[in-house]
Amino acid sequence: MKKLLRHRLVLPIVALAALILINTISRPSFLAITVRDGQLYGSLIDILRNSAPLMLVALGMTIVIATRGIDLSVGALMAVSGAVALTIIAGSPEPESPMTLTIAIGAGVLVTLLFGAWNGFLVAVLGIQPIIATLVLMLAGRGIALLITGGYITTVNSAPYRFMAQGYVLGLPFAFFVSVAAITVIALVERRTALGVLTEAVGINPEASRLAGVRSRGIVWGAYATSGLLAGIAGILYSSNIMAADSNAAGLYIELDAILAVVLGGTALSGGKFSIAGTVIGVFTIQTLKSTITFLGVPPAVSPLFMALVVVLVVLIQSRRVRGWVTRGVRALRPAGRETVGANGVNR
Repeated sequence: MKKLLRHRLVLPIVALAALILINTISRPSFLAITVRDGQLYGSLIDILRNSAPLMLVALGMTIVIATRGIDLSVGALMAVSGAVALTIIAGSPEPESPMTLTIAIGAGVLVTLLFGAWNGFLVAVLGIQPIIATLVLMLAGRGIALLITGGYITTVNSAPYRFMAQGYVLGLPFAFFVSVAAITVIALVERRTALGVLTEAVGINPEASRLAGVRSRGIVWGAYATSGLLAGIAGILYSSNIMAADSNAAGLYIELDAILAVVLGGTALSGGKFSIAGTVIGVFTIQTLKSTITFLGVPPAVSPLFMALVVVLVVLIQSRRVRGWVTRGVRALRPAGRETVGANGVNR
């Protein structure tokens, strides 16, 4: 039982369950799911759909953090991806053509993949600190997106493009299946091959892994490229949801939500061991928390305060010193045990 309680997923699951319970008590209709025209609707379904972009970004962030890095550019890359895709669709004489849609999505994702590889080059090859290397694109990315759209918010009217974020398949949002596919692929690659072990080895001790023959440079490079790829797909989903390329608002602060989701899932920012399942739970926890904040009527300008409080709480929980203080406090409150006298007459 003690071993089970010490599992890294216990706290994330308890946090998610607590939020669901609070929502259910304050709003009994929270768990209600209705069926209209063969499609499911309800608060839980909204969470599944709205969490898809964050899920994609958080998965990429998990791999980057596992290598002892960080990627602050994911939000800006989402803006770039949406700008590229919608600019192509808006300039096409057939915006609803499957070929136009394929080219637009492919171009948007390819651009962010290249930008992710650029981040990896700066970190893995040039040895620049990850927070500085990705800060470059965090600042410049939205400017690039504005250049692509000409400084305007590009809007389109394409039913196939709208379907990706607003459409349904088998009664569930299509965006949910996109996130499930990403989770499956990342889990299979990282947990069913040696890549996951090598990624953890690089994160735990890069120098030791290099001396052991692990090509850490390629692993780190690939991690940032994967993060850029997933951020590009997330940008497609975001722009599909609003049917516009808003370079200033797309993916705004999502890098902070992604980092929080990864940490909530039990992955330490110091790198090394990571948890895909924990990240998934962390994403749903954050999305449920946002739903709770909205339901309570908290003004949007104040909602970041609640997220900040959650960050502080998570940091305190993960702090070894704080856990040590709590452990010593609990031991001090325990009643003193009975003294027993040994065979040699010494108390013990």
